[in-house]
Amino acid sequence: MPFLDTPIEGLKIFEPQVWKDDRGYFYEAFNQQRFEEAGITVPFVQDNQARSTRGVLRGLHYQVGEMAQAKLVRVLEGEILDMVVDIRPGSATYGKWFSLRLSAENKRQLFVPRGFAHGYLVLSPTAEFFYKCDNFYSKAHEGGILFNDAELGIDWEFDLNEVILSEKDKVQPAFGEHRPVW
Repeated sequence: MPFLDTPIEGLKIFEPQVWKDDRGYFYEAFNQQRFEEAGITVPFVQDNQARSTRGVLRGLHYQVGEMAQAKLVRVLEGEILDMVVDIRPGSATYGKWFSLRLSAENKRQLFVPRGFAHGYLVLSPTAEFFYKCDNFYSKAHEGGILFNDAELGIDWEFDLNEVILSEKDKVQPAFGEHRPVW
């Protein structure tokens, strides 16, 4: 199973081997043993799935303290721009962002360790987004950062006047004013 490192420590891209023939395709989306061999040893306890339309931007979200979450994210239908921001205090890449296009076609997955804010923007007419978490959702421990924070300077590769946001995501705090992760 090929894993690719990114410029941010702990953040890994997984590109599965896909077997195709005239019947369709098959691939192993998750194998705990293979992931552990790549250094990903988190126990996943919750799966989440969301369907959204073009222009929907969800994020940037995270959980704090003992309820912090690592995630393994992928797209089942359509295409998204997946976005993460390193919010680990003391990290050499604190405040740096990384983006990756995930799609049903490329079958890439992104492993996001604890200590990152995460979000995504739907680029296709619709997208089905799926992710595994190593900790349960806790409203009391959730945090967020404004998606268009000037200090972060995130390139969403999209006209931000056309994004569709939840009321919660419209009023997230700026980077530096966000809730500390630990």
